[in-house]
Amino acid sequence: MTDRPVPLDEYPVHQAPLSMRYVATSDRNAYDRCIFHVFDHHGRALLILGLGVYPNTGVIDAFATLRLGDRLHAVRASDALTDDRMRMAVGPFTITVDAPLERFTLRCDADPADPEALSYDLTWQGDFPPLWEPHHTMRRGDRLILEGRRFVQAGTPGGVIRVRGEEIAVGGGEWTGTRDRSWGVRPIPGEDGGRSGEEHIPEGFHWLWCPVRFEDRFVMVLVQEDADGYRTTGDAVEVRTGRPDAQLGWPHADITYRSGTRHPERAVIHLTDRNRKPLELTAEILASSPLSVGAGYPPADEWSHGTWRGRGWCDRRVYDLSDPAAHPLAAFGVTDHAARFTLDGATGYGIFEHGSFGRHDPSGFTGYDSVAP
Repeated sequence: MTDRPVPLDEYPVHQAPLSMRYVATSDRNAYDRCIFHVFDHHGRALLILGLGVYPNTGVIDAFATLRLGDRLHAVRASDALTDDRMRMAVGPFTITVDAPLERFTLRCDADPADPEALSYDLTWQGDFPPLWEPHHTMRRGDRLILEGRRFVQAGTPGGVIRVRGEEIAVGGGEWTGTRDRSWGVRPIPGEDGGRSGEEHIPEGFHWLWCPVRFEDRFVMVLVQEDADGYRTTGDAVEVRTGRPDAQLGWPHADITYRSGTRHPERAVIHLTDRNRKPLELTAEILASSPLSVGAGYPPADEWSHGTWRGRGWCDRRVYDLSDPAAHPLAAFGVTDHAARFTLDGATGYGIFEHGSFGRHDPSGFTGYDSVAP
C-alpha cells in the first residue's frame, strides 16, 4: 500500500511526527468516540447514541438505542475505517459538527425494509461550555488497560424520533440532552489478557457518572471506587455561563436500590459549595437503559464496540426489558438512567449512570452475587 498524506494532514493539528492517518500508539485498544443522550422529562423515552473509531483495528461503528416502555429499539452499524476522519458516518448514522463545542446534527436514516424500525433526525445545542473530566486511568496488575480523556456537556435537543410508525416530537422545553467526547485506550473484546488478566480479577467496581442540566447551571459528578471504597477517580463541578467553574467538594452518594437487585431507584449525592456549605443533589430514576443490551458496552454478548463484523454490517432489533432474567449480563454492566434531580430547591434533569459489581464495602455488597436486601 502506498503511504500518502490524508486530507486532515493539511491542518495544523498534529501531536506527533506522524500522518493523521496514524495514532501515536500501537495499542490495538486505541479509540476515539462520542456519545449523546436525549430524553424527555417524564421518563417516556431515553435515546442513547454514539459513534467511535478504532484506528488500530481499522473499524468505525455506531449505535443507537431507544427505551420506550419495556421495549429497547436498537440499531448498530460497523464498517471499514477510511482516511476521511472529518466525516462521521457509518451505515444509516451521521453525526455532523455544525459548530464545534456548540451544535450538532444527529441522524439515523430509516430502514426501507422495516419502516417501523428506529430512526431520527435531531439537533443538539449546547447550553453550557463543555467541561473536562479528570484524566482517567485503570490498571490490571501492572498493565495500563484504560487511559482516556473526556469532556462532557449539557444541552437542548430538538427534532423527531420515529419508531413503530410513531413520530415523537423532541423539544418544547420537555427534553434534555447530555453528551461526552472521549479518546485514548479502552479495552476491545477479543484480546488475550495474559497472566494479568487471569490473576488480577477485580474484587469489585463501583461507578457513578452524573451530568445534570439545570436552568442556570450544569453540574457534573463522577465517582469510581474499588471494592473497599478507595476512590480512584472523583470530581464534582458546577458550571455557570460567565462564572468560573466551582468545585463542589468530595462527593458521596447514598443510593437506594430496588430490593433483590442493584438497580437504583433514587439517590442523595452529598456535596459542598465553595463556602463548605453542605449541599444535597437528589436523583429520582425515570427510565433505564442497560448499556450491555443493544449498545455494545461490556459485557455485551452479541456485538461490542471496535470489533470487526465485515464491511457494510448493519443490524436492527428490538429487546424486551420487562423480564430482567432475559438479560442476565446486564446486571454486570453499566446502566444509564434518565433522572430528575433537585439541588437548592431547583429541579434539573440528567443521566444517572451507575454500575456496581462485586464487593463494595461502603454499600454493604459482599461479592458478585450480593444484592440489596
